Amino acid sequence: MNKKLLFGIGIPLAVVLLIALWYIGTYNSLIRLNEETNNRWAQVETQYQRRVDLIPNLVNTVKGAAGFEKSTLEEITRLRSQWQTSATVNARVETANQIETVLSRLLLIAENYPQLTATKNFQALQDELANTENKVAVERGRYNEAVRNFNARIKTFPTNIVAKQIGYADKPYFEAKPGAEEAPEVKF
Repeated sequence: MNKKLLFGIGIPLAVVLLIALWYIGTYNSLIRLNEETNNRWAQVETQYQRRVDLIPNLVNTVKGAAGFEKSTLEEITRLRSQWQTSATVNARVETANQIETVLSRLLLIAENYPQLTATKNFQALQDELANTENKVAVERGRYNEAVRNFNARIKTFPTNIVAKQIGYADKPYFEAKPGAEEAPEVKF
């Protein structure tokens, strides 16, 4: 009789213990994936900040060019301030996309000022911006990879049960803005 009682209690207890261990392991792995995704986004923002920090130097270098398009300089300065005060990730991404467009336009316009593009300071800033843009692209790719891993994991059964209980939902991918495949139009 003792063996039957022990067996009757032991098996359900072992099943409950296994489920609890699975739940804890799944919970912890979801937390790690979420943190990895957040870290990857922070790396994207670090590169955006680096780009934004280069803007004052670029604007000051370009200001010296006679007749340089003042509205472009004002717009890029405004966007820099807007990025720094953006409260949400989506607002920062949108502003970063606008900065990218204006910076491209600024560099294209600068090509019409040989005395400007010939300066070492401008060339160094242009190289630094190109380097930063490459880093932004790399970090965006890493972020999207982390998002893919996270989203796939929270959609997989039975992990989706735990994910729903702790309030995890799909994270958005970083997507290129519409028209990113086209070169910016420059009007003189």
